[in-house]
Amino acid sequence: MGRMTDTVTDLQVRIAHLERVADDLSEIVARQEAEIAHLTKRVAMLMEREAGREMDMGGTVPLADQKPPHW
Repeated sequence: MGRMTDTVTDLQVRIAHLERVADDLSEIVARQEAEIAHLTKRVAMLMEREAGREMDMGGTVPLADQKPPHW
């Protein structure tokens, strides 16, 4: 019965480790999701700001709204 107890204990340790890793990864993903949302908002703001500058300089279509030449 000692071998069976060792196996169960080993499995419990491995499960506890995997649970901790899953929790850590979940926190990382949540943090990255928030950071990506923040950066996406900042990029949109910067694109709007640059489009406004281009319009102020006499452009007709903001460069940010133009398709690249290869399209």
